[in-house]
Amino acid sequence: PQPSYGGGYPQGQPSPQPPFGYQQQPPQQQYYSGPPPPQQQQQQYGGHYQQGPPQPNYGSRPGGGPAPPPTAPQQFGHGAPNSYNFRYSNCTGRRKALLIGINYFNQRGQLRGCINDVRNMTAYLSEHFGYKREDMVILTDDQQNPMSQPTKQNILRAMHWLVKDARPNDSLFFHYSGHGGQTKDLDGDEDDGYDEVIYPVDFRQTGHITDDEMHRIMVRPLQAGVRLTAIFDSCHSGTALDLPYIYSTQGILKEPNLAKEAGQGLLGVISSYSQGDLGGVASNIFGFIKKAANGDEVRERNLRTKTSPADVIMWSGSKDDQTSADATIASQATGAMSWAFVTALKKSPQQSYVQLLNSIRDELATRYTQKPQLSCSHPLDTNLLFVM
Repeated sequence: PQPSYGGGYPQGQPSPQPPFGYQQQPPQQQYYSGPPPPQQQQQQYGGHYQQGPPQPNYGSRPGGGPAPPPTAPQQFGHGAPNSYNFRYSNCTGRRKALLIGINYFNQRGQLRGCINDVRNMTAYLSEHFGYKREDMVILTDDQQNPMSQPTKQNILRAMHWLVKDARPNDSLFFHYSGHGGQTKDLDGDEDDGYDEVIYPVDFRQTGHITDDEMHRIMVRPLQAGVRLTAIFDSCHSGTALDLPYIYSTQGILKEPNLAKEAGQGLLGVISSYSQGDLGGVASNIFGFIKKAANGDEVRERNLRTKTSPADVIMWSGSKDDQTSADATIASQATGAMSWAFVTALKKSPQQSYVQLLNSIRDELATRYTQKPQLSCSHPLDTNLLFVM
């Protein structure tokens, strides 16, 4: 059980409001044109909101750093049909972000760092990665507007908004800081028999949100070449998006058995299915087994492998059997994973995936036992430059 913390933000400092697409008032201009609230002015994050934040430059490689992502389609390998490809995103397109922070005020298990996480991450995305406020939805439980509360309904609606109309080379960002947990797996897709879940602020009335549901909403609809970067700062979050490829600092931990899937003659149609073209690949490659193009069968196979032609990357605050720390760093309550991610990238912006994973673990190692991990919707060359 979590200790009962007091805290949150002082009166008169509500979190920023979601954008106009949520039928809300425009964000208060004085908040966004001036410096961030005092709680954001910590050395680890620092800085003010800037006008016209610079776009990241991935073309430059000082000192022969990590190579940028390739632009050509990549094969899955490991037994997958030649037709089943994925694409890395170069993250030069539109940017959208959904950030959720839940302190669970006046509830058992109240947290104190989750809203701080969202504020710090919002500032970091704006200052360093060129995300614009009008392309962000922020749900925190210190806001007065009912549409801005992190209820189950609002979270699910915002997840759909995040991925709607995404195009190749877009960069989508999802951040969740709050309670996480596990529940008994009902569809047999979890090795340990449990689904990972997150808890909306009203979970006692409406229930949790499972990893299966988050994968169905935010991963499965994405086209090849769309990037979704997700950060989960919650307990039992190691596979919170159900991504099949899991990496440690030493290399790959887990990957799906694509040869087995391909042997059943269905994997090759998944990429077509995920782009809404049922039977497109099947007619060309598996024409002799037309039944394989049946929508229900394809959907079932896609759900089982959880692979995707899109470029989905997830950083999680703990492995599935671990809990995440609600920490106090520089006198500011914050989630340990969120703090470590931003701190590691600020110290060295041009890192490969495996370098960043090690940097995050190094930041956490002096204080915490939790082991963040990196998971992906496709086989990942961890020596490539991390882009977002």
